[in-house]
Amino acid sequence: MNALIKSLTATHAGYGITVLRIIVGLTFVAHGSQKLFGWFGGYGLEGVAQWMESIGLAPGYLMALAAGSAEFFGGLALIIGLLARPAAAVLAVTMLVAIVTVHLANGFFMSNNGYEFALALLAASVAIAFEGAGKLSVDKRLA
Repeated sequence: MNALIKSLTATHAGYGITVLRIIVGLTFVAHGSQKLFGWFGGYGLEGVAQWMESIGLAPGYLMALAAGSAEFFGGLALIIGLLARPAAAVLAVTMLVAIVTVHLANGFFMSNNGYEFALALLAASVAIAFEGAGKLSVDKRLA
């Protein structure tokens, strides 16, 4: 068990990944809170669930709960740097699903609801998954 925890929390990254991890984490928390709680102009679970059903992601409520929870709790994990690698992996999958199911058909640019922003978050999540949480993190203390 100790080896598993060490492999999940290991990081050789420096301070740069810490900055990336915190900013990306804050972004994911904000987006997740829109989905879960309706904060920051979001539609909340019911609204997101209806929308997800309308685009073919069923059951909508479960999909909204999964996406919102991944973003909100995964973002919190990134902010504090606790189990950042698995959190980033889950967030990367979440962004990949968002790109394929919602944004890809709209082209690259955000102005057309394209995948530009989701791709940037996917890339940042993959970088954190590979590099770990960085020097200023709970993971670094645990490892």
